[in-house]
Formats: sequence, structure tokens, C-alpha cells
Amino acid sequence: MALHIIIDGYNLIRQSPELRQCEARELAGGRQALLARLAAYRRHRPGHRVTVVFDGREGGDWRETRDRQQGLGVVYSRRGEAADDVIKRLLARDRAQAIVVTSDRELQHWAEQVGATWIGAPDFEKRHLEPQGQAVPEEAEAGSLRPPGKKGPARRLPKRQRQRQQRLRKL
Repeated sequence: MALHIIIDGYNLIRQSPELRQCEARELAGGRQALLARLAAYRRHRPGHRVTVVFDGREGGDWRETRDRQQGLGVVYSRRGEAADDVIKRLLARDRAQAIVVTSDRELQHWAEQVGATWIGAPDFEKRHLEPQGQAVPEEAEAGSLRPPGKKGPARRLPKRQRQRQQRLRKL
């Protein structure tokens, strides 16, 4: 099952110290740095669809703008519409195949309501966008989820949490 990874672009940029510095120099520089990192991630995971949503609310076009860059879908919301609204629409459409990358609590709650999965922007960056060799190994993160030696249904996580973890492992 291919995943649709939906990224709240400016949220991820502003959660990352390096990307925030690029954005401080020039707004387009922050976006390009993020897209370059995501393109590198997509080369390692070519089966996943990646869509980055940016706010066009205050200075954007009157229509929603869609573009394709380096194998990534890039969406700018139309003037007067928040990127969150576009992300909610995408989540409602893709539901179980969607994973949203954001630290916005409202979007995280919406994702849970429609049956999608979410991951915080700092976690996604640390685990998947770090330069090779610095990323957190999956064995280390899997080991912290459950203490060793506990087995059986009484110690099993609730089904919704197990499904969420299973989708996040596919990232």
C-alpha cells in the first residue's frame, strides 16, 4: 500500500533550525531547501506520494496552484484560504493512506478523526530528513515502544495505535 505523505510546508520549515535560517534569508530559499531535502527522501522511498502544501493566503494567486518539482507535488493554497484547509481536504480524501507531517494540533486531531495518521514535524525531520548516517535507526525507536518480555493481548496497544505505528514504520 503506497502512502500519501502530506506535509505542512511552512510548519516544517519553522520547526527546523536549519530550514528556518534559510527562510530568514529569503522565503523562497526556505521552501527550496525543504523541497531539496524531501526530494532526497523520496529517492529512498519512491513508492510514496509526497505533497507539500504552502500557504498562499495573503499573497498568493486567486486560484489554488499545483506544481510538480523533483517528483514532489507542491500545492499553494489560494488567496484567502489557509494551507490547513487544503490539508484537511487531502486528508479527508485519502484517509487511511494519508500521513500528515505537522505540529499543528488542529490538523493532528483532524487526521485522527478521518482515520489518517500524523507525525510531528520535528520527529519527521529527525528520523527521515537528517543527512545519511545521522538519522535515528529504526531499531532504536522500535525498542522504545514496548518494554521487552511483555507479550500477549493484555499488553497489546490499542488497535488504532498499532495501525498508526504500522503506517509510520512504512515512512
